[in-house]
Amino acid sequence: MRTLNVALGDRAYPIHIGRGLLARPELLLPALRTPRAIIVTNDRVGPLYLATLRATLEGAGVRVSAVELPDGEAHKDWMTLNRIFDALLEGRCERSTTLIALGGGVVGDMGGFAAATYQRGMPFIQVPTTLLAQVDSSVGGKTAINHPLGKNMIGAFYQPRLVLADTATLDTLPARELAAGMAEVIKYGLIRDPGFFTWLEANLERLVARDAEALAHAIERSCRNKAEVVAADETEQGERALLNLGHTFGHAIETGMGYGTWLHGEAIAAGTMMAAELSRRLGWLSDADVGRIAALFERAGLPVWGPELGTGPYLELMSHDKKVEAGRLRLVLPKSIGQAVIHADASREDIAAAIAARCR
Repeated sequence: MRTLNVALGDRAYPIHIGRGLLARPELLLPALRTPRAIIVTNDRVGPLYLATLRATLEGAGVRVSAVELPDGEAHKDWMTLNRIFDALLEGRCERSTTLIALGGGVVGDMGGFAAATYQRGMPFIQVPTTLLAQVDSSVGGKTAINHPLGKNMIGAFYQPRLVLADTATLDTLPARELAAGMAEVIKYGLIRDPGFFTWLEANLERLVARDAEALAHAIERSCRNKAEVVAADETEQGERALLNLGHTFGHAIETGMGYGTWLHGEAIAAGTMMAAELSRRLGWLSDADVGRIAALFERAGLPVWGPELGTGPYLELMSHDKKVEAGRLRLVLPKSIGQAVIHADASREDIAAAIAARCR
């Protein structure tokens, strides 16, 4: 097991990474305020791992209930969120009851938002079961649901008390979901860790083949990068925005195509290529740089071209982005491989040209 720490003072918490962690109550119990927990999962993950997690907790004397949600980004909305609140109220859960999110990014985001708002805050544990959630969405305290006009527009910053990443859950992850997680892994190399990007170029096939040692290294390196950024800028006033490389373009793809049509990581890969193309037009990246980025995404099984929504719809959807400030769109762009910047001076024409160049 590898353990990292998210350094947030008296709200600091550990990230445990390793195989078989769902069966280790000594890792979970310190994060519980009382011996009472409710597990939020979905109808794909629940049949695989809910019984194990429940048995681990109940064997340690914890009273456990559970709520199972429909799977998928299309259900990341108020109606599904209300099912969590229904279960909390019907189960007479108290504000000291711990909510445990067992699943991918959708479950983690909704479970965290419910925990942040139920009785104005209850303890929260993340147990991510997808690569994307293990390397990104489970760490840092971003919680949200989607709105028809924009992804993750309604939510709260609310930190978990523990992140427990059992890498054995990746054994049952569909190949498409594994590839989607790679988009966020590659992102860390692009924005702040050039050595990691080079390592990924040398080891990508090991990751795709689910080599345990390679996956553990990639997850730890990704989480270490994110933990450092979150500790420095918890509520995204500065550096943390760099974690959104490709997301402004990517969220437009997800919203424009209908939530769930493209997986989040797929949209982020195509969106990152649009950001890279804009950087090339600004003179920051060379053709060779853009080619290296595209080649790595393609080796991971990810798209490097966006859907033909039309530049007008793209720009309209991007105007709802959370990084818009005083009416100006602030984009995260790669300045080089291993360094990203927040740029608010790109013209509408250049942004539209970059989108058009990376759509097919």
